[in-house]
Amino acid sequence: MARFYFLLLLALLLLLQSAPTATAEDSLYRLCEGNNYTGNSSFQSNLKSLLVSLSSSNSSYFTDSMGDSDMAYGLVMCRGDVDSKDCKDCIKAASNNITQLCPQSMKAIVWYDYCQLRYSDSLFFTSFSKSLFFNSSDKGVLMFNLGSQQDTGKFNATVKVFMGEVADDAAFNSSPSMFATGMIKYKINLPAIYGLAQCTRELTPDTCSRCLQRIITNYWDAGYGGSRGGRFLDYSCNFRYEAYTFFTGDPTISLDTTIAPTAETEGESGKGKKKNIGKVLSIVIPSVVGLALVITLFICLLRRRSLKATVLGRGIADLEDITRGESLLFNFSVLKAATDDFSDSNKLGQGGFGAVYKGTLPDGEEIAVKRLSANSNQGIEELKNELLLVAKLQHKNLVRLRGVCLEQEEKLVVYQYVPNRSLDTFLFDPVKRVQLDWGRRFNIIGGIARGLRYLHEESHLKVIHRDLKASNVLLDSDMNPKIADFGLARLFAVDETQCTGRVVGTFGYMAPEYAMHGLFSVKLDVFSFGVLLLEIVTGKKNNPNDLLSYTWKHWREGTALEIVDPSLGENFSRDEVLRCIQIGLLCIQDVPADRPSMSSIVQILYSPSVSIQAPLQSTLAGSGTSTSDSSVSTRRFILGSGVRSQVCQVANSDDVVSISPADPMLSII
Repeated sequence: MARFYFLLLLALLLLLQSAPTATAEDSLYRLCEGNNYTGNSSFQSNLKSLLVSLSSSNSSYFTDSMGDSDMAYGLVMCRGDVDSKDCKDCIKAASNNITQLCPQSMKAIVWYDYCQLRYSDSLFFTSFSKSLFFNSSDKGVLMFNLGSQQDTGKFNATVKVFMGEVADDAAFNSSPSMFATGMIKYKINLPAIYGLAQCTRELTPDTCSRCLQRIITNYWDAGYGGSRGGRFLDYSCNFRYEAYTFFTGDPTISLDTTIAPTAETEGESGKGKKKNIGKVLSIVIPSVVGLALVITLFICLLRRRSLKATVLGRGIADLEDITRGESLLFNFSVLKAATDDFSDSNKLGQGGFGAVYKGTLPDGEEIAVKRLSANSNQGIEELKNELLLVAKLQHKNLVRLRGVCLEQEEKLVVYQYVPNRSLDTFLFDPVKRVQLDWGRRFNIIGGIARGLRYLHEESHLKVIHRDLKASNVLLDSDMNPKIADFGLARLFAVDETQCTGRVVGTFGYMAPEYAMHGLFSVKLDVFSFGVLLLEIVTGKKNNPNDLLSYTWKHWREGTALEIVDPSLGENFSRDEVLRCIQIGLLCIQDVPADRPSMSSIVQILYSPSVSIQAPLQSTLAGSGTSTSDSSVSTRRFILGSGVRSQVCQVANSDDVVSISPADPMLSII
């Protein structure tokens, strides 16, 4: 007996030594697909910029795109249990290595133990298509351990059902991470089995579940279910199981089962009838127990599905929103304590929707809490659902929404804390503005442009900010810009008219077709961006439209460089400044269709060789009207004493839309 335990201990030590130690440098596998791009092509340039952006991300899940033509799209995702340092190291390794692993491939994906990185010349992460993993031509990677279990049938049946449970936990109970771990514990002679499942976050709970169940079925159908451990890597989901702990933290689900010893594990004792009885029992009991386990797990699965159906029956559209909504909800008492009862000493500023306070959660995380005005007429459930939509937006140039509190007649929105506060506190301060040299200002302009491009064109929602201004752009510790309050103009309208849309915004930044006629489109944000860009160049506020007239006057007279903020001295790029001024004037043109898209703006900013059209003078920048064809019948907008037309004009352009409160698009923000 002592010899048996010694051998068992030795086997366990060898097993632990054989457990792989994941490193960021060693990739598990890669797939290189698509056509080859040529050297020095625009796609190669866009891909290089994309990989720099992906590698600089501090998020465990991040998507981005680069370019206006020949665009490159990318996604990185870390394993849900990996800490931030290991995550970042893995993403950097993937970004550095993928072009060597897949030289000149237009589409590629590389998997590491801690993360995965994927890029493509086509958009793949904003909407889910069945062909993504139901197309038989889709490729995945199957891996398995060479060591096998002795009782393959019993092991197969149990572990397959167990992994199905882990997969369901990842899909339905682990939003927004779409990640779950599990353990199933045997009581006799067999080691515990540990499992992991994960999906990329653009999938819905249903599609995540279907993706995981598909690859689990494919793995077992391939005949590798008897292996001591294995994994399947797919573009949008993956799973792994092992006979040792390979993830950090406690498993999110744990199962316990009793498996009777087989004849091989009983030794040589017992002969004749006793031995035969032992053999019979060793077959019958495990079979009965295994069948009972399968039935039990199946019942649990049915109960979970039944619960989902019950919740759906109450009128909630998406189980993901329920689980995610719970994780986003803060208790009022927690936020009250975090902000020291919303004390003035913690007040960061006052905006159109309410005051903002700095807070510190019990775990030490710093947050910013926006205490919204109490006069919003939004219903609690409607508000919660729309905030969930906003929370799904992730980009390095957007402030991350941490949660919301909707209780005691309070409506509080919780954001990540951005230490350098808002752009206006630097830009319009005669002392602090010197910290904004031209390099930082150009970086801020580019970051805002990319953030808006994501909201308008790349996110799974189409978001029009409607209140872009210097105070709604926050600066992190490295002075990188993060757009705040996106979506709040839709959620918390404080100034309504009887027009087709809610006129919400800040005078001086509002496009004329919106201020006068309630017409809104993405070109509203383009107009506001143009005003903000000119403020960044000049260091002057647009009060109300003097800056636009001032800029146009100097542009027309060929003295545009005279408007540059004097605090910059001569330390700026003349070409970049002139390009920015021209972009600003293009953005404030009267006709929405004449204004460039945010993709075009990003391309113009970073591609000096791209030709730029001459801007048409805006009526807000002085007398005169545009001479180009217009899709809006009113060509000249005169903003008087704040009076707005109560007749909402219908535009014929695809760039301008008139949306009524009953329009389903309003449910998207």
